[in-house]
Amino acid sequence: MTDLSQAAMSPRSELLTQLSGIVGGVNVLTAPRATRRYTRGIRFGSGPVAAVVRPGSLVEMWRVLNAATASGRAVILQAANTGLTGGSTPWGDDYDREIVLISVMRLRGIHKLGQGEQVVCLPGATLDALEKTLRPLGREPHSVIGSSCIGASVLGGVCNNSGGALIRRGPAYTELALFAEVREDGRVALVNNLGLDLGEDPETILTRVERGDLPAPAPTDAWASDREYHDHVRQIDAETPARFNADPRRLHQVSGCAGKLAVFAVRLDTFQAEPETAVFYIGTNDPAELTEIRRHILGQFESLPIAGEYIHRDAYDIAARYGKDTFLFIQKLGTDRMPALFSAKARVDALTERLGLGTTISDRIAQGIAGLMPHHLPKRMDDFRDRYEHHLLLRMGGTGIAEARAHLARMFPSAGGDFFECNADEGKAAFLHRFAVAGAANRYRAIHAREVEDILALDIALRRNDRDWVETLPAEIDALIAHKLYYGHFFCHVFHQDYVVKKGHNPIALEHRMWDLLDRRGAEYPAEHNVGHLYKAKPQLADFYRGLDPTNSLNPGIGQTSRHRCWH
Repeated sequence: MTDLSQAAMSPRSELLTQLSGIVGGVNVLTAPRATRRYTRGIRFGSGPVAAVVRPGSLVEMWRVLNAATASGRAVILQAANTGLTGGSTPWGDDYDREIVLISVMRLRGIHKLGQGEQVVCLPGATLDALEKTLRPLGREPHSVIGSSCIGASVLGGVCNNSGGALIRRGPAYTELALFAEVREDGRVALVNNLGLDLGEDPETILTRVERGDLPAPAPTDAWASDREYHDHVRQIDAETPARFNADPRRLHQVSGCAGKLAVFAVRLDTFQAEPETAVFYIGTNDPAELTEIRRHILGQFESLPIAGEYIHRDAYDIAARYGKDTFLFIQKLGTDRMPALFSAKARVDALTERLGLGTTISDRIAQGIAGLMPHHLPKRMDDFRDRYEHHLLLRMGGTGIAEARAHLARMFPSAGGDFFECNADEGKAAFLHRFAVAGAANRYRAIHAREVEDILALDIALRRNDRDWVETLPAEIDALIAHKLYYGHFFCHVFHQDYVVKKGHNPIALEHRMWDLLDRRGAEYPAEHNVGHLYKAKPQLADFYRGLDPTNSLNPGIGQTSRHRCWH
């Protein structure tokens, strides 16, 4: 067996020549100006690379992977680079090897199986593109708003066990995939677990998958989605969270692998779109009322909600001002153009940074333009904002509409709260405003850089039986925070908690204090954004990574694990 711990890297010039021969010189990037958009995360993460390589076919991706690992380099595979915890970029410059970053976004194929009940997605396929593919069929993917709007990839969701807002579908998950693993002897091996007979030769398999030359699927017991989640989330008296990234129930090969496998394709279930839906807007000053709604609907309703999103009043206010441009852009132009907008912003930020002007000019321009626009939120929503601290957006479909209408009419109006059934425009605005919350803290940071140290962003999963879900921070911690934004997927008990940290205070030290508080509450974290480089992988998750990648060749250091060859 080769002693990989002592293996030396071949000369960089030799590797670059080899990579150029595979993908063409124009697709091997080495200059910092050219690699910046790939080596810097959307929120966190950056570091040097030997090269960014952009293969144009699955066979090229396979050959690049083999060449990079044979040369002694580590490899980071990157899709859309929309992760929020720095998990698909380098993290600093203290690796023991150079890194080759493989960008897979030229590999965008989506192939339908049957009548679209399942799909096979290539590495660069985006949720946005999958939505468009399925819409004429009356079907939907796992996630239909949120990360899809900024061009997130389908495979990225699977590899990170991403959750999403859709209660019936659970986290992104499949047991059917085509991937490469770096084995203990350093050999790269292709594993076909798609459940499709594609032959034995790796390059033949990859060519057939890419062009959609797919045989009829063989019978299989393997899952292409989390088939149990709709029952799992209903267990409202269970002492564990409904979903979180390190949940051993949903760690399986590519699902949850966080880049420790090189994924070429995944096979996924799709879902019938609900033909009739209704949105109910609930406001209250008594969080126990929302707890009662959650427990009653999950425990008693025949129909699960499609989505149930929580927004605290403070998050509502920050998003109304600092997420206004996002809201208006999607409202006027649709989600289709969001990826292009984010790409343009990244180019502008790179230019202004290079000119010594910082990276906030694009935010300031967008904020100024939005400020000139008329107020954008419906009057009934704003009235509820004035009256109530806690807001719940409930989307029901089919027979669940009548169930919700009757139950809410029995509960409200109460001493603490009330509800209204949205018209079509109000329903769209409510969920669009909820989406705008997610980026509002970042915009606030950009506009108020002199008063803000940074954003501390946590996503946590509370226990399913937890009734005490409203966070109360100790006074000594609360004093360090300018604003707290609470929002999340209420029925799954997954909350996003963004803290705007005052200038002069250490966000990392504060985060560690937050973790202690969460541990005492029995919470799991992260819930759906994965560990990236911000969180420490718990022992069971770290063991999963080691089992997938015994030489630590792929995405080393993820979850604050070792960055060294063979985990030394």
